[in-house]
Amino acid sequence: MNYVEPIRRKRDIEMMKEELKKNGTRDYLLFVFGINVGLRISDIIKLKVEDIMDYSGEIKKHLEVREEKTKKIKRFKINSILAEELYQYVRNLNMKDYIFQSRNGNNKHITRERAYTILNNAALNIGLQNIGTHTLRKTFGYHFYQQTHDVALLEAVFNHSSPSITLRYIGINQDVMDNAIDNFNL
Repeated sequence: MNYVEPIRRKRDIEMMKEELKKNGTRDYLLFVFGINVGLRISDIIKLKVEDIMDYSGEIKKHLEVREEKTKKIKRFKINSILAEELYQYVRNLNMKDYIFQSRNGNNKHITRERAYTILNNAALNIGLQNIGTHTLRKTFGYHFYQQTHDVALLEAVFNHSSPSITLRYIGINQDVMDNAIDNFNL
């Protein structure tokens, strides 16, 4: 199994968005959703319109998901920019439709493997390596930490058991080691 990295540079995030838009809104939104919410791909691909939109046609302020891995219910805030993008995408779908529909079959969600292919191909096209489905969650965590410097809160969001696990997971420890080596000279 290959180790994947977060996307650290905002310029690279913007390049990924542009590359994914070439394949259509679904692939772009899969990426944007993942980096803004921080869920695992297995939880993202199974979302239906009814999970994010109420029956009056408004995007919900919070998303509640029973995580596949932990079986725990997690509540995530949907920020206003993501809410608008979601609304534009799902407004004409039925409530029981999967948000990230497969193009094969009737109302089936894309697979983890397809999500990986989508993200990895886009990354390779713009010159990024070590990108996979977990990159979405790691990118969320990396930028959340860079903005807040609150490892305890991020640890709780990710349901990790220690700050050191969280920092290693989002690649901060590697960044610190790399900077130390850059500044080390005998």
